[in-house]
Amino acid sequence: MSRPPFPPFTPETAAQKARMAEDAWNSRDPGKVALAYTAGSVWRNRGEFLTGREQIIAFLTRKWDRELDYRLIKEVWAQSGNRIAVRFAYEWRDDSANWYRSYGNENWEFDDAGLMARRIASINDRPIAESERLFHWPLGPRPDGHASLTELGL
Repeated sequence: MSRPPFPPFTPETAAQKARMAEDAWNSRDPGKVALAYTAGSVWRNRGEFLTGREQIIAFLTRKWDRELDYRLIKEVWAQSGNRIAVRFAYEWRDDSANWYRSYGNENWEFDDAGLMARRIASINDRPIAESERLFHWPLGPRPDGHASLTELGL
């Protein structure tokens, strides 16, 4: 199995890879998202450590059961060879209608087939009022033309 674009990444192919990841995560489909990772992919997500697609699927299922109305934007920070660094923000609410914006950075390392072998994520959550929300598109992929993190001042 392979997932283009392949390393080494250029600024353009890194941006394409980040948008593909963003679109997959905005689908909130753990099985679909997991296919972008190697069978033995290693993750650190906040304080949780995962290995392999089964653990990734279980983690994402728990995540999206708790983080409702999830909408994400990713933006490339840097790229070199088979690595990409992104920054991101996502908005979500809990089951009590409390809204949050989560900010973070991810470091990605890819194999030659374009699958992510390592993902290291650092994330912080900030409570926001519903009136502070900036991500208002229908659930699913961010529409073309919607403002980026930089354009939103994030």
